[in-house]
Amino acid sequence: MALWKKMLTGIFSGLLAGYMISPHGGQILNEKTLETVLPWISLPGNVFMALISMIVVPLVVSSVTLAVVSGRDVEHLRNTGIGVGLYFVATTIFAVVVGVAIATIVQPGRYVPQELLADAGTRAASLGDLPIVQDRPPLPQMIMSIFPVNPVKALFDKAMLQIVIGAVLLGVALLSIGQKRAAPLVSFMESLQAVSMKFVDWAMLIAPYAVFSFLCGLTAQLGVDTLKAMSVYMGCVLAGLLALLAFYLTLVTVIGRRSPLLFLKHIRDAQILAFSSSSSAATMPITLRVAEDNLKLRPEIADFVIPLGTTINMDGTAIYQMIAALFLAQVFGIDLTLTETCVLAVTIVGASVGSPGTPGVGLVILSTILHNIGVTAEGIAMILAVDRILDMCRTTINVTGDLTASVVMNKLIKP
Repeated sequence: MALWKKMLTGIFSGLLAGYMISPHGGQILNEKTLETVLPWISLPGNVFMALISMIVVPLVVSSVTLAVVSGRDVEHLRNTGIGVGLYFVATTIFAVVVGVAIATIVQPGRYVPQELLADAGTRAASLGDLPIVQDRPPLPQMIMSIFPVNPVKALFDKAMLQIVIGAVLLGVALLSIGQKRAAPLVSFMESLQAVSMKFVDWAMLIAPYAVFSFLCGLTAQLGVDTLKAMSVYMGCVLAGLLALLAFYLTLVTVIGRRSPLLFLKHIRDAQILAFSSSSSAATMPITLRVAEDNLKLRPEIADFVIPLGTTINMDGTAIYQMIAALFLAQVFGIDLTLTETCVLAVTIVGASVGSPGTPGVGLVILSTILHNIGVTAEGIAMILAVDRILDMCRTTINVTGDLTASVVMNKLIKP
């Protein structure tokens, strides 16, 4: 059976099993028993994430370094970097504009029952330890923070933007000293990349069981009543993500000169894993493999664009944060002027760039944005119940966006 079929089987069987054992669904297990069983259900998923986490950093370092070294010269690298950066900014702005349009037209905040707001107030007390992102430092300090002043600390903290920048600088240095002197380190990077991809092969053996684990655990803990009450809000976010997907497919067709259906067929392994794991960082090794093996993209493009995109290209997160912020502003009766909406949009574009590609981070960043516009803890509690489902969907779009960018750059940047 093909891998994507195994993972789809894992998704549907996980949803069914989770519903059957859930105290909110089939009620095979009560809440106390579910708490005991849940760590065992989560074990395959945790093992999968552990395998991937082991090799994400060495894979990023080796892939980005080799992508830079394989370029013709520093001038070619500079043009590539500028083109990719402008592309990512443009698509993020498009995502935010779509989010504003949908939230303004539909007004999902009007459909929230008052009892849900009251219930959110009772749950808000448990969010006292929700981390709040501190105010962003001045721009010069932000620019300095992207450089890995302490490379060991950057690797230890998995500061992906610093790691990518460090790998780019390492590649530029190797490119500058000549092929003969660079050969030993380039050979080491090639071996490191091959070993990392072998870990990916091992991880993919248990990927279907990990997918079952993710979905079963999620469904077992989720209540259906909340989903019904938040259905309009969820529908707006999903509509925005679908609009973003249509935009990506248009780019693939018009610029990439590829069939959109064939493109979706080639990337489905990465999409399914992104959906079930809610982590674009965990999916990145598979995304790289899909780009080179299925889409047949040039390694110097895929190995550069995808790690960078996983770090700064968060279009799905941006559209979610925009709709969520406007939705809660409507719920709490906060009237935002056009200027305030534009400032909010700029803030969200900035916040989405460089946010870690791990589950739940989008909600933490969003909590700071909501606090700045006057939304209290009740608002966080209200969207928290459905955040994981939307996190799965927006992560799928984020990964699709990285692969779309790779296809577009592969076409625009001449070898």
